[in-house]
Formats: sequence, C-alpha cells, structure tokens
Amino acid sequence: MRSRLVPGCLMAVGVVLAGLVPATPAAAQDDLATFTEVGTESVPTADCGPGSSPETGLQGDVPVADRDNGRSKLGYTCNTSFVGGYQGTGGGMLSASYDHCSYTGTFFPGGVLQGDGGVTVLDVSDPRNPVRTDMLREPAMTGGTFETLKISKSRKLLAASSVPLGVVGGGYFSIYDISDCAHPRLLNRGAGTDMTMPLPFLSHEGGFSPDGNTYWASGVFPGLLSAIDVSDPANPHIIWQGLTGVEGHGFGISPDGNTLYLSAWAGMTILDISAVQRRDPNPQVPHLGHRFWLDGQVTQHSIPVTYHGHPYTFTPDEIGSGGVKLIDVADPANIRIVQKVKLAIDVPQNIDENVRSSQGGSVLTYDPHYCTVDRPDDPTAMACSWLSSGVRVFDVRDPGNIHEIAYYNPPARTGENLNLVNSPHAQASVIGLPLLSFISMARAAFTGNPNVLNALQARGALSFNGDLSSDWCLSPPEWHGTQLWTTCSDNGFMVIQLDNDVYTPPPNQESTVGA
Repeated sequence: MRSRLVPGCLMAVGVVLAGLVPATPAAAQDDLATFTEVGTESVPTADCGPGSSPETGLQGDVPVADRDNGRSKLGYTCNTSFVGGYQGTGGGMLSASYDHCSYTGTFFPGGVLQGDGGVTVLDVSDPRNPVRTDMLREPAMTGGTFETLKISKSRKLLAASSVPLGVVGGGYFSIYDISDCAHPRLLNRGAGTDMTMPLPFLSHEGGFSPDGNTYWASGVFPGLLSAIDVSDPANPHIIWQGLTGVEGHGFGISPDGNTLYLSAWAGMTILDISAVQRRDPNPQVPHLGHRFWLDGQVTQHSIPVTYHGHPYTFTPDEIGSGGVKLIDVADPANIRIVQKVKLAIDVPQNIDENVRSSQGGSVLTYDPHYCTVDRPDDPTAMACSWLSSGVRVFDVRDPGNIHEIAYYNPPARTGENLNLVNSPHAQASVIGLPLLSFISMARAAFTGNPNVLNALQARGALSFNGDLSSDWCLSPPEWHGTQLWTTCSDNGFMVIQLDNDVYTPPPNQESTVGA
C-alpha cells in the first residue's frame, strides 16, 4: 500500500531550496512538494506465529513500562529465534560477513580500552557457537572502523579505514585477503598501514565497487569523496578526489560500477563515476541529479535494486523518523520517491511516544541505519537494522505492498555500560536526551500532534547516564539462507533464525548492501 503523504513544516526552507534548482514553475512546485511531504502511515505489522514473544506496544517501540520494569531485558521476537552469538565488549558500528566468518568492527576508543582490541574475527561454522579466531590490530582496525568495514566478495577482500573521531577520520587504511576467512592476511604493509605513511583522504563511510578494484571513501564534512585504487591490494593509492557538496555520507554503487548514489544530510546525489571505473586519465565525475527531503535526515546509504529491470534504490534515513525510502532512479534528473517504509513508532502522530520511551536511550531514537536485500534484481525480502527497534524484516516482492514479516529486538543490556567499551550506544549513553530527533520533534510540535515537552518528562532523570534499556542495532543484517548474521551495539554478533515459514530464500539469494 502506498504511504499517504502530508505537507510538513519549514515550507520557507523548501521554497529556497527549490529556487536553487533551475526548473519550470510546475517542476519547482513538484520539487517543493517532494521536499515537504511527510509519510504518516506505517507498514502493516507482522503476524507473529507460535513461539514468538511480540512487542507490547506500538510497532517498533520499547515502551517506558518495559524499560522500567525490566521486560525489555527479555527482548522481543516475531517469527524469529536466537541461534548463537558473541557479545565480546560490544558490536561497534558495523560488522561484515563472508563465507562462514564474521568481522566485528571497532568504535574508538573502545578498541584500545579492551586491551587486545581490534577487529574481531569470528568463525561461525557452527552458528550456535561462534569462535574468535583472530584480532586485526593494524592502525585502521584499532582506530575505530566506524562505517568503513566492508567486504568485496568478488575478490575476497576485507578493508577498513580509521575513523577515530567518529564523524571524520582518514589516512589509515588496511586491506586483507580473506580467502581463508578465519585468518585474514594483511596485504598492504606500507602506505595506509605504516603509521609513517598515511594516505591523503578523509573517511566516515566506505565501500567497494562491485568488481572490487576501487574502494570509495566519503568524509562527511566537507563532502570530500575519494577513490582508492585497490586493483593491486599491496599498493593502494588515490586516483580521484572531489568535493560533492557540504556533506557526504554513505552510498550505493550500481552493479556496473558506473553510478554512485551518494547520501547527503537529507537526500541523495547521483554521480557518474564511469571514468574512474574505466581508469581514464584525469577522470571527471559529473553530477547527474539530486533530490532533497524534509522527512528524515542524515541519509545513510542506498541499495541499488531493480524491479522488472527498472532501477530503484532502497535508502534509509538515520535520524528524523524518515524510515526507508524506495526511490525511482531511472532518470537521475528526476529522482522520485515512490514508497516509504516506516514503523508505527516513527509516524508523526506517535512522535510523543517515540521521544517518551527513547528518553534515557541517548541521542538517537527509533530509526533505520543499514538495510540488506536478499538479491539485487527483484528482491523478495529486506532486513534492516533499526535503532532501538532491533532487526526488522520486510516482504518487498511487490514494491507497492511492502509489509513486515518478522523482527528480532535483542535483550536490553541494562546497566552493563562500563563493560561494553566497544559499543557506540554504551559510550553515547552519557547523554540520555534524544537530541538528534530535534527536527521531527519540531515538525510534530508545529503540526500540533503531540506534547513533546511532556514526553521528555517521563524519564527525565536519565537525561544523563542512560540505562541501555534497549539496544542500538546499526549493522547490515546479512542473509545466509534463512538466517541473518548481524551485530547490535550492546549484544555484539548474533545469528538470527527466521521461522514459522515466513521466508523462503530465492535460488539466487545474494545478500546485497549496496557497496
């Protein structure tokens, strides 16, 4: 069912932005309407079968009562079950998996504080009992991999950059051969890994081109995008850099490697990277189009997909209750949002409950972070990490009828803050206020839906030193048959089983993150 959309606030801002884009009056009106539209409907809730332990409140919510009485420490399941895991000292920002192995990223300074810190290598041959087999301790690995820890399946490579400041890092970059996935072998022992030989780039996000020959790094502010040639992994070097705007976040890359869908503060910019892909001398990277919106901010990444050969992206917004957008990108000069995937806890009429129950949970609330489809062409299912709402699984076979089929929200690790030095949630919990929902709160207050100030009083004593009464799930849940492998900040690595016949893997299942 197509989401019903209503005008949002801050109309004047939309007028200004629309005026910056040359367009006919009708096109300018369309741009303004797209910018201000806010989705007010959630996707249908999953029908939980036998053995489930479902949510007690709104779809996606961990209610105040459950946080206060300890119910959230039991977790919530719907057509899912926990198989096995490895908590360690927390799950960092992102994990990545290849074959029978998983790699847990680091969140600085947790990788240093845990003593033998670094990226944790897990052998998951027995999903019930993942075993640590190695620790990767190069500068990029201990300095905080943040959202850069990615894999090239085509070339059996693992790489990451150091992001010690959380928002922006760079300079240090390590790449490994994971043919023997339980024992990665460092390939670049010079530039990027040697402390005296940093590479000249900034990073916050990163990812491989589909052929595995280029690692792209985006540096948030000031919007610097870098292409690192890794065709010879022993000699990574910068082959292109450019400023794409005032901010750049995650991205997705088309299967042919020629188009990059770059996330911005609240929107998407499409870039032609074919000259870099071809290794043209002095390559140029022209802008093909862009689209901005008010419904959701800090756009995270994009997954290029096709339905019946027509190109789209699934694009989540990390804050602002924007959910996941399905975007038609066939005409880059006319990017169209065709569907929004939201949970009930994210719609404007429930923003008071959103703020109320997330009080004490730190600066982020209930928003998606990374999603993964089960194949790039005509995907049948999508799994998303959803902060405080766990791992959410959707049937996406019909893009006009996306609905939830399962979820797994892991047990809250209430009170374990000091033990989880590699958890961004535990580190951020020194601040309990949901500060980064300010736009959605202001928008809701403007439309008169909730009383946000009253909502902030529910757990006001936790404005500082949050209690970890829910987890932050941030990492892409990766498809392994009927299992999902992922990490959440507090619970670490987990194997989640989909059950009750809600999902049948397609014959050509190919877990796809986008880059």
